[in-house]
Amino acid sequence: MNYVYIIECIDGTLYTGWTNDIEKRILDHNSGMGAKYTRGRLPVKLMYHEEYETKQEAMKRECVIKRLTKKQKYGLIEGIK
Repeated sequence: MNYVYIIECIDGTLYTGWTNDIEKRILDHNSGMGAKYTRGRLPVKLMYHEEYETKQEAMKRECVIKRLTKKQKYGLIEGIK
């Protein structure tokens, strides 16, 4: 399974990514081994995720989510369409 996820950093910013092992990826972020963006913004908290069968689907969705505004991302997190 492949996942698209949104995490919230300690400074209130949001980061969107994809992975095939969400638990490991969140641990990586919180240990400073995740994305360069999150290294200085620890700890992070998983706020949202979606599951996809293929890597390509997950990566495509990640691109869509990254283009959303912060308000739209929080709407997604809260389940508002």
